[in-house]
Amino acid sequence: MPKTRVGIVGVGYLGRQHARIYSELDRVELVGVADKNPETAASVASEFRTAAYSDARGLLGRVAAVSLATPTSEHAAIGCELLRQGIDVLVEKPIASSLEEAEALIRTARTHGRILQVGHLERFNPAVIAARRIATSPLFFEVHRLGVFTSRSLDIDVVFDLMIHDLDVVLDLVRSPVRSVRAVGLPILSGKVDIANARIEFENGCVANLTASRVSTEKVRKLRFFQRGQYVSLDYTRQDVVVLSVKPGQGGAPPLIASQKIDTTRREPLRAEIESFLHAVENRTEPEVTAESSKQALELARRVVEEIEVHTASLPAPVADGI
Repeated sequence: MPKTRVGIVGVGYLGRQHARIYSELDRVELVGVADKNPETAASVASEFRTAAYSDARGLLGRVAAVSLATPTSEHAAIGCELLRQGIDVLVEKPIASSLEEAEALIRTARTHGRILQVGHLERFNPAVIAARRIATSPLFFEVHRLGVFTSRSLDIDVVFDLMIHDLDVVLDLVRSPVRSVRAVGLPILSGKVDIANARIEFENGCVANLTASRVSTEKVRKLRFFQRGQYVSLDYTRQDVVVLSVKPGQGGAPPLIASQKIDTTRREPLRAEIESFLHAVENRTEPEVTAESSKQALELARRVVEEIEVHTASLPAPVADGI
């Protein structure tokens, strides 16, 4: 099979990781990278022995597929142009800045018969894959995604930066429409919301409580859920899953708690995500993470942000916009 010719638009921290992985795959040819910062493009191009361009237009006519890792506000404009030019696109999460822009991307991909996959990499985490097999009827989720403050992704708040990963995973595991959302959040070190908590109720009765922070002193990536007779604990970072199950006691004895660690094989989620995208490109099949499911996660994230705004407006004193 001939190699798939790929490029990357936006080679900041995450785009560089895409370049690293593409350069290690025998099935692709990394044709070039584009970034509006010429020095960044040149540096990454030199590191991975490819060409550098100042914008996405330099890749037109040269590639069949592109990873789009620019700021979220640029996803729709650049992504739609790439799709119109017959290029398949892996766009980083969130899919776009608004539902209207997400719709434009989906519509353009459909019109031009292109693959459009969204970078919800936690879907490819071995622990999440294992949890999906276990989740039969989750009733309650407790999710924490905490990180230390960095200068990356400050163009969006923590809901779109971090929490959206878990919103996407919870939606995938629950598979029920959302009934209601309550949320609070605060800007701490930036002009955007840096810490947020959301309580989401689903029509099937499931409740999810999610906390996301980029101003914590430690990194935590954990999801726990309860279903009848079971407690499931997932650690995204360790990529492991532990299941506690209630077993009936014998001869009138009290119930027993049995613990089981689910076997998983460690794997880099971003590599698995890119390989999944390439499979869809090569075989013209629907991607594992569809743009439609990403739009649902974006819609829920926007509802969380709207509820934060409602709560903030109700406070007796104004909330400071960072420091």
